[in-house]
Amino acid sequence: MRQNESVNFWRAVVIYPQGSLDPSDRLPYELLLDSSQVQRIYLDELDTREDSLQVAIVKLIIEREETAIDKGRELILQARQQLTDETTTKQIVELIETILLYKFTRLSREELAEMLGIDDEFKNTRMYQSIKEDGLEEGRQEAKLEAVPRLLALGLSVEQVAVALDLTVAQVQQAV
Repeated sequence: MRQNESVNFWRAVVIYPQGSLDPSDRLPYELLLDSSQVQRIYLDELDTREDSLQVAIVKLIIEREETAIDKGRELILQARQQLTDETTTKQIVELIETILLYKFTRLSREELAEMLGIDDEFKNTRMYQSIKEDGLEEGRQEAKLEAVPRLLALGLSVEQVAVALDLTVAQVQQAV
């Protein structure tokens, strides 16, 4: 009986924007869904009487577009007031930005940060730094590829151009 390790217990949370989206055909999973291990949450029914930052952030997912930006600003302010750990605050702000970016797909991250009034903060986030570095690297690569025809016109061989620009021979040949 003690030959195998004990089984770890599990729990699951199923989140629906509203109760009407809970599937009516639950027969195949009824035993699981009715067990104490599965909890269903309907975002439109959450009780927000308490001043819970966490619940308010989850509700931001279903906030109407007309009020979502203002709600995002409020939540960022609330996070700054309630949280003492700077790293956690930064992560919460990034989470709020991400939720709003999914809601407003036509906005860039910079435009959204400006609307939320967190432009400088956004530029210090890991995500921004990573995107910026990727953009710079792409720009460097593009500049190298644009230089290939000019270097070849000066009489350098494909191999010499590859070495000079730190490219592969195949990349130089494709740039011609």
